[in-house]
Amino acid sequence: MLAPVIIISINIVVVEIVVGFIGNGFIAAVNTINWFKTKKISSAHMILIFLSTSRCILQVTVLMHIHSLYFTDVFKLASVYKAFGAVWMFVNHSSLWFSTWLYVLYCVKIINVTQRLLLQIKLRISRMVPWLLLGSLVISSMTSLPFLWITSSTYLCSSTGNCRENNTAHITNWDSSHLYLLLLYFIGCFFPLVFSVVTSVLLITSLWKHRKKMQTYVNIFRDPLMDVHLTAIKSIISFLILYISSVVAQILLILSTSQSKDVVKVAVSLVVTGAYPSIHSIILIIVNSKLKLAFRILCQHFKCLCKMPIL
Repeated sequence: MLAPVIIISINIVVVEIVVGFIGNGFIAAVNTINWFKTKKISSAHMILIFLSTSRCILQVTVLMHIHSLYFTDVFKLASVYKAFGAVWMFVNHSSLWFSTWLYVLYCVKIINVTQRLLLQIKLRISRMVPWLLLGSLVISSMTSLPFLWITSSTYLCSSTGNCRENNTAHITNWDSSHLYLLLLYFIGCFFPLVFSVVTSVLLITSLWKHRKKMQTYVNIFRDPLMDVHLTAIKSIISFLILYISSVVAQILLILSTSQSKDVVKVAVSLVVTGAYPSIHSIILIIVNSKLKLAFRILCQHFKCLCKMPIL
């Protein structure tokens, strides 16, 4: 029987996944419809479509992970376990890369650059985005496919591929499997996280310089560029906080099994892992004027439908 704290955490995660599906599905739908209507798509909208789609798949893997831990023995099959792990790592790393490129794009378009290299990047960033997205998929594949060759130490597998959980194997073989898994995870996360941190530093530095330059006019009129800087900084910092928290939670989940005695640790890790793609989708809707407007129109439409008399 599941512990009460696990039951509560699962219910919270289910709510998070529903919210995430609605948020990410909304982002993908709005940008895709706009693409079909206008027959063209901007770089930011292209990244948002890739990001929201990968987030939806990521939340499915979170749900499947919960199911594998507590409700079924299907993932005791080594081949299924490995395939699931590879898909999870692929969409997780892809989602991180897509988020990083979104903020790099915002940073390049917002900040004023004087260096020749940065200026060339600013002029060509729109044409580079499709190749950056493709490269992200390739890199994510390279860091996730090796998972298929990693033997799960948590389970002892028979010749038929059926694995039974064994605590002794978990202890003695930890270095040979979990270490490889953590290494793959960190390799896939390291560079996009570094880019995200550098982007946030550049935005904060640009804001500080711009504010120093415009401080004599602050009391005369509202500076729209400063508002853009602040919005971008709030968005990227919230993303970093959410993702770093998710990284810690996912590492704890990698090291945990359904037999883990620390049920509170597992429960909190599940909630934090599920919160990242859900909350960040809401943040993206709030900070994007077009998405916010589309969401208001949708809410008004539903409000009108609710007021209509039932025949």
